[in-house]
Amino acid sequence: MIAEHAAAVLALLRAVPGLVVHDGQVPPGAVPPYVVVYLVGASTGPTTLAGRAEHATTRAYCHAVGANAAAARIVADRVAGALLNARPVIPGCSAGLIRHEQSLPPQRDESTGVLLMDAVAVYRFDSHPA
Repeated sequence: MIAEHAAAVLALLRAVPGLVVHDGQVPPGAVPPYVVVYLVGASTGPTTLAGRAEHATTRAYCHAVGANAAAARIVADRVAGALLNARPVIPGCSAGLIRHEQSLPPQRDESTGVLLMDAVAVYRFDSHPA
């Protein structure tokens, strides 16, 4: 089920013109600005006869990366514009609106030898079988 939820969130982000989106891994040589998205899903409650959970919560950990703090904030703002209050379209599911859960200010990352600023925001939504 998480694959469908992840695809729906990534589709929302990839619909933003000019926003470079990486799904959990940044390829070598990637140049900021971009967003790296890690998606985590958890099912709760009993399962249906078809074996699907009655309720699922999906979280998108979005790392907005820029060459400086201002660039990271611009990427974070574009991500928020794409996700906040959007309702993901997931086949066979009814999804709620995406809500902002938490943000962290841009942090310096020089582990690659080049300064990058990484601003993290967490978004979540709930869903259930349609």
